[in-house]
Order: sequence, then C-alpha cells, then structure tokens
Amino acid sequence: MPIIDAIGTGGLPCLDLRNAHGHARIYLHGAQVTAWTPTDGSEVLWLSTRSHFAAGKPIRGGIPICFPWFGGNPNNAKLPAHGFARSLPWLVQARTDRADGSTQVILALADDADTRAQWPHPFRAELILTLANTLEVALTVTNTGNADCTFEQALHSYFAVSDIEKTTVDGCQGRKYFDKTGGGMVERTDDQPAITFRSETDRVYPGTPGPHLISDAVSGRKIRVAKRGAATSVIWNPWIAKAAAMADYGDHEWPGMVCVEAANAGSDRITLRPGAQATCATTLECVR
Repeated sequence: MPIIDAIGTGGLPCLDLRNAHGHARIYLHGAQVTAWTPTDGSEVLWLSTRSHFAAGKPIRGGIPICFPWFGGNPNNAKLPAHGFARSLPWLVQARTDRADGSTQVILALADDADTRAQWPHPFRAELILTLANTLEVALTVTNTGNADCTFEQALHSYFAVSDIEKTTVDGCQGRKYFDKTGGGMVERTDDQPAITFRSETDRVYPGTPGPHLISDAVSGRKIRVAKRGAATSVIWNPWIAKAAAMADYGDHEWPGMVCVEAANAGSDRITLRPGAQATCATTLECVR
C-alpha cells in the first residue's frame, strides 16, 4: 500500500507515504512532517536525536507548524513559543493516491476552548502534504469567526546538511533582515551573494519571496526551497551555546542542520476578514 498507518516514536500515530517518488512521514501530532527521502536520494529533513515525542511537546526537526504566532507570544511570555498548533493532535481528512503518481494527505485542526484561551479566535487550519518528485507542504488558515483576526504562521523547515560551515543559502542578497542573535532585533542588509555560517545565525527577512537554494559543498546536494503565499524567510542555526541550552537538541548536532523557513511574520503577519483564508506553502526539491 502506498500509505501505511503506523505508530511512530513515543507511540504517536503517523502516516507513512510511499510511492514511486519516495517516502515521507507525517505525524498527526502537530501535523508534522518528520521525514522525506526521494527515491534516488538520502534523507532531506533533519530530526534531533533528543527530540520529544510526547503529547503537549513540539517535535524538534522536520517541518513544524508555527501558528498563530511566531517566536514568543508578544503578550504572554508563558505561552508556548511558536504557538499551539505544533503541539496539538490534528485529524486526518483525506488520503489520496493521484493519477499522476503522487500521494496527498490532508490534516485539519480547529479551535476549541483550550486554543481560545491562548488566542481568542475561531479558525480552521488545514495542512496539505503532496509527495511527488517534489515535496509540497501547504498550510491554509480560515477565519471561521465573526471578526477580523491577525496571526503569524511559518513552516519551520529543518534540513540535513553535511557540515554547516561548508553550507550556503542563497536568495537573500540585497534584502533587509532582522538579526535576532543576542536577544535583539537589529536591522541589517544582506550584501553577500549567499549566506555562510560561522556563528549563531537567526535572521528574519521580511518581504523576501525566494526561492532559496541550500548548497551542501561536502555531499554536493542542492535543495531548492520555493515559497507560495509566504512573504517572510527565516534562516537559522543555533550554533554551540544555544544548542547546548536546549533540552530537546543534542549538544553536538548543530553542524548537521539548517533551517530555511517559509513564513508570514512580523510586518508580514496576516489579517483575515470573517470567512477569508490564507495559504502559506513551501515546495522542496533536490536539484543538480
């Protein structure tokens, strides 16, 4: 069967998708993609060996969903970073093997008393994953309430690389960004042809359409990260000190990953009228 129900790490239910194009795994917990391996390649996504796989806790790696805020909650520091969507169980709405040989699954999350205690808005969110010769992940949020709502969203994609110091990310040259290292938000301009990594990197690029190309000089692999409906790009690697400070991140894992994220955050946050919807999507492709 091209789709196999499975019990994943920590006893959490997940879906394994397999077709002629490759394999992907998505957990119902957080509607989180944790693996994507093209048929002719190796694992593209990164997952920490120390990640929690438990109710109420986010999974560290893969493609977490950040919603309805990005980073810390601006009004209440006690609320979970990056919102509640990545730590809640989602429901499978559909699983389809399509005529073109691709496989698609749709998962959904709706508001309840617990979400409204953190963010007082009715909503419906759908995550659509399409496994073809590319991997597309699309998050659509619909305002099901009677008043406008404003939110941030991101597909917080973690990519596996051989050595972060021999990895570059392009698609940001000439763009302004906010440097979040050191706990601040310092505005800078990216004047380099590609981002290189020599220390902690935490950059938020508003108004940056992409696409971005991750180039791994050791393996020779290049990963194209395209975006749709995502005005913000986020580039992140925690480096040594921050990696050691995170309980769900191995102290020595930082050289093997980079985050290149499709988002609508900060000045790119979304406001929806009642009944309106917005989609933030990323399409991943290994290219030569």
